[in-house]
Amino acid sequence: MKANYDYSVCFDKDTEKLFRESKYLGQGNNGIVYDLPGNKIVKIFLKEKICKAEGNTLKRTKKSKHFPKIYVHGKLYIVREKVSGVRLDKYIKRNGIDKDLTIKICNLLKEFKKLGFKKLDTRCRDVYITESGKLMLIDPKGCYTRKVDFPRHLMKKLNRLGVLDDFLDYVREIDKVKAKYWQKEIEKYFKKKNIEYIK
Repeated sequence: MKANYDYSVCFDKDTEKLFRESKYLGQGNNGIVYDLPGNKIVKIFLKEKICKAEGNTLKRTKKSKHFPKIYVHGKLYIVREKVSGVRLDKYIKRNGIDKDLTIKICNLLKEFKKLGFKKLDTRCRDVYITESGKLMLIDPKGCYTRKVDFPRHLMKKLNRLGVLDDFLDYVREIDKVKAKYWQKEIEKYFKKKNIEYIK
């Protein structure tokens, strides 16, 4: 359960106006999110540093189809495009994983590399599958600062969902070298953290 914090923020005039019609969406570790009119959301942060990092990441990824558009970047808030769809972990829980979805995940990770990310990883809960089948990333964290050269967090969740082996089999069909490396690294990580590999 997330802790309750008191949020205080000074919006620009346009955001202030939109916020009067806002609806609470949820709260994470770094902020609270409200739905705004016009297919937008506002995320209010607790710390300026985190707001600045997330806002700058969204600005740097503005040409990518996998990230929401950013409209306003304040000291403690961001107004961005609302991402609709099903969370990746929930989608996999219902439908399992197939080669098509694996290709989309691999393409998303390739996009990270193209964008100059140091962190080639994401959490399943930060990836949404839109109605058209496109993968969209919300809450990009530590993308340009944390060095992670394989999808550790993602594969850890796929393991919990019982589909990691299937995922790696599909990756093997796409790129044998990458599959071998990811398998080696995740097994090493599981051993270090004493995590059971569900096969």
